[in-house]
Amino acid sequence: MRRYTRALISVADKTDLEKIAKSLIEKGIEILSTGGTAAVLRAANLAVTDVSEVTGFPEIMDGRVKTLHPKVHGGLLGRRDYDAAAMQTHNIEPIDLLIVNLYPFEATIAKPDCSREDAIENIDIGGPTMIRAAAKNHRFVTVVVDPQDYDAIIAELNTPDGVISTATRESLARKAFGHTAAYDAAIWNYLDGNEEPRKFGETFPLPLRKHSELRYGENPHQRAALYSLPQAATGTLIAAHQHQGKPLSYNNIADADAALECVKELPSNACVIVKHANPCGVGIATNIGEAYEKAYATDPTSAFGGIIAVNNRFDGKLANTIIDRQFVEVIVAPGYSPEALEAFAHKPNIRVLDTGPLTRTAPGLRIQQIEAGILVQDKDVVQLTPSELQIVTERQPTDQELADATLAWQLAQFVKSNAIIYCRDGATLGIGAGQMSRVMSARIAAWKADEAGLSTQGAAMASDAFFPFRDGIDIAAKYGIGVVIQPGGSMRDEEVIAAANEHGMTMLFTGVRHFRH
Repeated sequence: MRRYTRALISVADKTDLEKIAKSLIEKGIEILSTGGTAAVLRAANLAVTDVSEVTGFPEIMDGRVKTLHPKVHGGLLGRRDYDAAAMQTHNIEPIDLLIVNLYPFEATIAKPDCSREDAIENIDIGGPTMIRAAAKNHRFVTVVVDPQDYDAIIAELNTPDGVISTATRESLARKAFGHTAAYDAAIWNYLDGNEEPRKFGETFPLPLRKHSELRYGENPHQRAALYSLPQAATGTLIAAHQHQGKPLSYNNIADADAALECVKELPSNACVIVKHANPCGVGIATNIGEAYEKAYATDPTSAFGGIIAVNNRFDGKLANTIIDRQFVEVIVAPGYSPEALEAFAHKPNIRVLDTGPLTRTAPGLRIQQIEAGILVQDKDVVQLTPSELQIVTERQPTDQELADATLAWQLAQFVKSNAIIYCRDGATLGIGAGQMSRVMSARIAAWKADEAGLSTQGAAMASDAFFPFRDGIDIAAKYGIGVVIQPGGSMRDEEVIAAANEHGMTMLFTGVRHFRH
């Protein structure tokens, strides 16, 4: 392969621009460029040729059209053997190296004051077109979209033959196509997300970018990585700052996200402890220390090695309590006092995550992968007020029962189906999760409460879906449950309601199911 003679550089991210340009010039490579990139190079006293000099056509339409020309794309797409005659006929010189990165579309739309016009003007056209052309012709052309690859390019150009290897060109081409795919997906996501309600289109591109490599997946023999969507907002796990601790594992991330998802939907001063993607204890109180005590009391055994999330500032007293009492993998909070961070520093293996201010989960789409496809659905963000609940039994609920039932129902949303939750006085008493039988979930929840020394007398029971038979109600009565909240809608609703009346319970229908798979 012949030595490189020409490179085209047009970059929005000008990191190490002068470094790579200087290295190319030292190798006798002519640099073509446009607009702001050319201006930076000239300011550094580096020789550069404007693309307009090559094309014989000026930049027009405020820069919208500058590289869309046969002398540019012919130089990128021309096969040096098969197309040599055509290139000579039309006076097209080859471009051996393309260094391009794109208008910062994602950074633009992340700005609070970004208008639709600003977003549209930051959709790059010439850049992706050149990138795809060079990547297609990677047999002859090297395409670079990431400044982090400059050093590797310089190193290969410094080898005796002075060219980029076939393996590197293929690797960079793959990266280039991934770059433009993610870029286009981000634009689609922005335009599609502005529709209300959001539609399920014929395509569903995902603008994912690699966030980090993970040590392994759910198990040590599985490889894993974390990818992020654009605009990772404050209050999300992926945007959280990690104060200390080892990198998060695959399971840490899944569990911490589940804990955060739950706690941000609860009233202030709430604590959620999660183990294996399910809450094992939840508490709400006047401060997060009391909330933690309630959550921990639900299931101290399962809390060992769990994830603790709170929705208020973490203080030093609570940090010391946790350190003295239990082993914890991850702490998630919207802020920490200096005393809390100092306390955790004595246990450097605890991963301490600061999410910044929390907000309730916004409506949107949730994605789950299956073999050879993905499932897409609306997020389950239904919020019911007490006035929307239907009382279907003879006995009316007390104010306390109504409050307990409302909390239990809210938590059912975050527990794997079949889910049964017992609650009283702002705390979970027992949680039955992920069972094939709803009756078994009810028994497990009661057994856990008993194991923790917690009485379920007069408590609320929530079920994420309807009771198909009265047996679940009979079990609840055995454990002293006073109020049951469930969606309703079973063919045997009358039988189930009759059972509640027989036991002197009150029963509330929500009309909303909370399955979670």
